[in-house]
Amino acid sequence: MHSIPVGPNFGVLKATTGVVGLHFSLMNKRILILGDILAIALITLIGFATHGEAGVSFLPRMAAIYFPLSISWFLLAPALGLFQHEITSNPKHLWRPALTALFVAPLAAVLRGLILNAPIIPIFAVVLGATSAFGMVVWRGLYCLLKLKSSKER
Repeated sequence: MHSIPVGPNFGVLKATTGVVGLHFSLMNKRILILGDILAIALITLIGFATHGEAGVSFLPRMAAIYFPLSISWFLLAPALGLFQHEITSNPKHLWRPALTALFVAPLAAVLRGLILNAPIIPIFAVVLGATSAFGMVVWRGLYCLLKLKSSKER
């Protein structure tokens, strides 16, 4: 078994099948990162759409929550193991993205308040945490389901 360090927050990749296993591991991590980015974008878009603010003129305000939410997510998710194969491929660990989102939301709300020079509204952080938790669990659940299905086909 080969162990390759890939950064302080991502742990160690373990490739049991040499270069091919390493390639799949890196590819899975890229899929997770891209999926997380798209899920956060969708959560942001749906949030604004529920308030009737989904037009192009609202893009700057969307960015004011999208970027803080993304930054917060990618600061905390690796520390809570959300890019480790053992966790991402086990449905019993789907509570982790929800918990992470609940920690991410207050940080993102504070960053948003700083960007907009606006007060930080606690109920906004609560709703952001709940909707983000739901969205990330749906995305990570789909990823886990597809991962399990593809591993059974091999």
